[in-house]
Amino acid sequence: MHTMWKGSISFGLVNIPIKLHTATEDKDIKLRTLHKKCHSPVKYEKVCSNCEEELKPEDIVKAYEYTKGKYVVLEDEELENLRKENEEKAVEIIDFVKMSEIDPIYYNRSYFMSPNEGGGKAYSLLRKALQETEKVGLAKIIIRAKEQLAIIRVYDNTLVMETIHYPDEVRKAADVPSVPAEDKVTDKELETAKMLIDQLTTDFEPEKYNDEYRTALLELIESKRTGKEIVTAKEKDPVANVTDLMAALQASIDRTKPEKAEKPKKESAKRKRVATKAKKEA
Repeated sequence: MHTMWKGSISFGLVNIPIKLHTATEDKDIKLRTLHKKCHSPVKYEKVCSNCEEELKPEDIVKAYEYTKGKYVVLEDEELENLRKENEEKAVEIIDFVKMSEIDPIYYNRSYFMSPNEGGGKAYSLLRKALQETEKVGLAKIIIRAKEQLAIIRVYDNTLVMETIHYPDEVRKAADVPSVPAEDKVTDKELETAKMLIDQLTTDFEPEKYNDEYRTALLELIESKRTGKEIVTAKEKDPVANVTDLMAALQASIDRTKPEKAEKPKKESAKRKRVATKAKKEA
């Protein structure tokens, strides 16, 4: 597993040399952009909006736009010195909290932590202490020139670092438009909704779920690549146009009931005509 960061975590006088490894991976299918006429890849060049000149890396500087059209230019050396100054600080667990107190909206990215040379015992100590107290460590760390707030917890006997957003990075729920201030539902509607939830409640098994769009896209790509005929996936049953809330809840419950085995359908007349035509042409 690739190491993307090396450093140390400390709590109190205990120092743990560790390595970070990305815990998740993006499996999105990346599509290239081609020129429709000749199918050549399209280049995206950096061009000055004023001079209309194509720019090289050495012609570009970083800047902060503090007001429309006005910038503060930051030199690479200044940014590098600032980054080194912060990276030299110890990554210290500043607090221990209950994980249930952190809303999932704060979570950002996950990293596996492994002990570096000589850190095995301290690693095991922190892992055991977190398990016994049912707490998570709250720490700060510099990753890719950005100071991150993070929690350290145990996952499958491995320490995991979860970077989390700062409070000012999470937008206020009160600013979301059109959210009803009060629950205007009847007791019967609520009971029916709870019945539907109970009917759909199950244990969380991640293996049950997959990215159906990515699977279908890969099948389409492979079918085109090999020149095979592309088949159309079976369409889902149309959703009834139900406007009444009770009727919608009841329809949802009915759709979750086990379906009876269907008898095999007879071959359609259209398929027979296609087969007959193919035999004649052969």
